[in-house]
Amino acid sequence: MSDQKPKGSVLVVGVGALKGLGGAIAHRFARGGHPVVIVGRTESKLAATAAALEAEGVAVRYVLGNSSNADDNARFVAEAETLAPLCLAVQNAGANIPSPFLDVSAERFERHWRDHALSSFHLAQAALPVMVPRGAGSLFFTGASASLRGKAMFAPFASAKAAMRMLAQSLAREFGPQGIHVASVFVDGIIDGDRTLEFLSHIKDKRGTDALLQVPDMADAYWYLHHQRPSAWTMEMDLRPSAETF
Repeated sequence: MSDQKPKGSVLVVGVGALKGLGGAIAHRFARGGHPVVIVGRTESKLAATAAALEAEGVAVRYVLGNSSNADDNARFVAEAETLAPLCLAVQNAGANIPSPFLDVSAERFERHWRDHALSSFHLAQAALPVMVPRGAGSLFFTGASASLRGKAMFAPFASAKAAMRMLAQSLAREFGPQGIHVASVFVDGIIDGDRTLEFLSHIKDKRGTDALLQVPDMADAYWYLHHQRPSAWTMEMDLRPSAETF
């Protein structure tokens, strides 16, 4: 019998295809021995990603749901807890739809807020009650450089990501002393994933692989954050390829 301490479960909200940031995070922690729950809105993508992880012999479940819904987030956390005590929850849901500001509808503006800021709020309210009594756990938010600077035609996305950033800062200050590591990871650049290839099919040929963010390397950053010692926690980390202008 192994006396190695069982590893806690990892919940990744916002997973599509395996070659995407959410899928890469799930893969990295699964390889590290953690049972994983992946959450998304598209069952075909979730099922394929779960099957790929299961093929490597890890415990994984997928759950369909809406990340901006409180009841769904409670369900996500409960599912992870059935595998093992939740040790990490990642909010990775939400996309960006750039548009001239005067063409932005109130519905689109609110959708960005729901997908990024409200989703983060609901995940935190679902995950923290199970982590705090244990005095340990990590809660990470996938942010963007848009939360630091509002680019033209990014008004809905930038304002939503800025709200997410401020939520994370407040939670880090409140729950850090209680043993919960709260952090934001700011993505600054184009990710070399399936979504990029779908919507920006020529960007890889134009820029080259070295100018795009590679999802396995990004996932390593989340692994590193989760394994930091409390004496030197990072609250905000930015990731960009070396060729990115900033």
